[in-house]
Amino acid sequence: MTTTTTERQVAIPAGTYNADTVHSSVGFEVEYASAGVFTGSVNTFEAQLVDGVLTGSADIASLVTKDENLQAHLLSPEFFDAEQFPKVTFSGTLTPKGTVDGEITLKGVTKPATLTGQIAGPKADAWGNERWILTLETTIDRTEFGITWNAPLPDGTNALANEVTLKANLALVKAA
Repeated sequence: MTTTTTERQVAIPAGTYNADTVHSSVGFEVEYASAGVFTGSVNTFEAQLVDGVLTGSADIASLVTKDENLQAHLLSPEFFDAEQFPKVTFSGTLTPKGTVDGEITLKGVTKPATLTGQIAGPKADAWGNERWILTLETTIDRTEFGITWNAPLPDGTNALANEVTLKANLALVKAA
């Protein structure tokens, strides 16, 4: 069954499903300098779905961007402060509406978050494993998590938007 949050009810998967990190991704995007979108992803993360409860964490030190200097800046105390706060975590419950209602903890601050998107499953993969595919996102205000760095532009606006979209594309495989 594939559904979006506006279509129909979602069946809540029973059992334990672990992320197939080869076929999954976690990242973010934010408007930058009124000229485009800045994106990044994390290479090291975990996700698990147990009886409809989704939990996950991402290692900040594994953050990847297209510019090494910006990547180093994001790991610094002005942004994620990877040394003091090495992980971002999420825990939430899959609802019959197809959303995941929960909490995200970033830089030591926990806030409610609702993830929306598409839920597909159960499906058998090429190896006979049962999978669920979750394509989810949410938008947060980074300043609510203590990430306040910015630079003024000549027109008086800020270089970096406060709203950040977090995205997770998860392939979850039923545990044996």
